[in-house]
Order: sequence, then C-alpha cells, then structure tokens
Amino acid sequence: MRELSVVITVMNEEENIKPLIEALSAALEGIDYEVVFVDDGSTDRTRKEIISNATHRIKLVELRKNYGQSTAMTAGIDNSSGRYIAMLDGDLQNDPSDIPPMLEKLKTEDWDVVAGERKNRKDGMLLRKIPSQLANAFIRSMTGVHIKDYGCTLKVFKKEIAEDLGIYGELHRFIPVLAKLQGATITQVPVKHYPRRFGKSKYGIDRTFKVLSDLILMVFFRKYLQKPMHLFGTIGCISAFIGVLINVYLLILKIMGHDIWGKPLLIAGIILFIGGIQFITIGILSEISIRTYYESQNKKTYQIRRIIVNGQRQEVAEHY
Repeated sequence: MRELSVVITVMNEEENIKPLIEALSAALEGIDYEVVFVDDGSTDRTRKEIISNATHRIKLVELRKNYGQSTAMTAGIDNSSGRYIAMLDGDLQNDPSDIPPMLEKLKTEDWDVVAGERKNRKDGMLLRKIPSQLANAFIRSMTGVHIKDYGCTLKVFKKEIAEDLGIYGELHRFIPVLAKLQGATITQVPVKHYPRRFGKSKYGIDRTFKVLSDLILMVFFRKYLQKPMHLFGTIGCISAFIGVLINVYLLILKIMGHDIWGKPLLIAGIILFIGGIQFITIGILSEISIRTYYESQNKKTYQIRRIIVNGQRQEVAEHY
C-alpha cells in the first residue's frame, strides 16, 4: 500500500495539468505517493494532457459524463490505494508543497483530518471572498463544526475516514461536517493560495441556494440522523397541541352561540392539527427508515476510534 494518494478532480483544466504534475513531483519527493486524476466530463484536451504527461505515479479515472465534484471525489477515493488521502483542486490555486507538512501533522499529532485554510485568498472580494466568509460563519453556527474555511478543497485524511464520508450530490462543501459525523478529529492549518492562471472558475454566485439547501440536510444529519422522531415528533406535537387549543376555543364559542364558520382562526386550527399529525407520521416513518438502514446492512450506530489492551493498540474490525 502506498503512503499517500492525491485525489484531483478536473474538468476542462488542460493548461493546468502539466504544471500541476510538475509541482506535485517536486513537492512530494521522498514520499511514496500516487496521483489519482478524476476527469469529470471534460470537453477539452484535459484527458490527453494527463496521459501525455503521465508517470508511473499517475492514475486517470475517466467518468462517462459530468457528474459533479462530489461524485468525482468519491470515484477518486474509491480508486486510490494510499494509506492517507489528500484532496486537491486542479486549478493550481492551491500549492502541493503544503501537503507534506499537513501529512506530517496528521501522522504525528494523530488527527483524522487536516484541512487547509486560505489565509491570503486570491479571489474577487465581492463575488467570492465576502459571500464565502458569510457562508462559513453561517455554516459554523448551524452545524457546530468550527472550521474557518469550508471552501478550501486541500485536505488530508486518514483513508478510513475518507472512504466513509458519503460524498454525493453537492456535499463536498460539507466534508468537515461529514467527517465529524463519523467522530473524526479535525484541525486546520494555513495554506498558500494563488490566483487562477489558466481556465475559468466553475463556481459562481448561483451556488448560494445549493449551499443553503445542503446546509439544511447537514443540520439534520448532525443533530437528528439517528433520532428523526425528536425533530418531526416535537414539531408535530407542538403543532397538533396548538391546533387542539384553537379548536377547543372555537367549540366553546360555538356552544355559546357565536358563528365561527369561515373564520381564519378555524382554518388555522384545522391546518395546525392535521399538519401536526402529518409531522408525527413522518417522524415514525423516518425512524423505521433509519432502523432499516442500519439493521439491513449490519451497520453500527457508533464508530470506535481505537481499542487498547494492556497498553497495546488493537486493530478495529472493519464493520465498525
């Protein structure tokens, strides 16, 4: 098994490939590594550039179409053989020379994930930096995972953590949260950042709504994945209780001879009561789904970091 696999997802980065491979070769000298390029549906010469500049350390995983960065990352992790996994963008904005000290920190200090933090980010202030800072602050407050820079792809993982991240859809932005769900220990270190020299950025302001929708999912995963009834049941009970109070009040008014038909309060009471029942039902169905998810696959609801017997660390069984 190699010591390190560097997973790089690329799409239409033909001009960046050769200098990136050269930078990796110089930065990782002395490390037993491989570079796994995942071509995510490029329409230019990216694949040809990878093949023409390939060495014995280069592996190309070519996807049939553009699936998105999250899926491409998963494909790269699945096809890597290193004991440790490093994630890197293919746009030359991150410096491969940051990988060795991050790897050393992960190994010597026994972290599960070492993430990069772009201290002097070389992107536009209005469309990139400010929205990113606001998004990072919002994500930290909502998830409780205090990483300063969620947008920096440069990260180094232990392989077992990377393999179980479950990155799909657009969840690559929430890798620290996904890792934390496994009980991973995470630290962050400053890394260098450069302006893009070649090609165009694949990110725009339109991703804001995708981030917000994914954030809702991450908050649910973080707080209620193993206990969905606590969320839906609580909302349902409160809603149904308020609905009952309203309807009892209106019933008393009706008995006293008042006309209650067509009142907005009557409609609100009915909606709250029926909505509460629906939320409770969703909670029950969610609980059944979660139990099926764990029990049908013999998954555990916990993960063990290490087992020590007589001062000696034992290997943890894979199914944990």
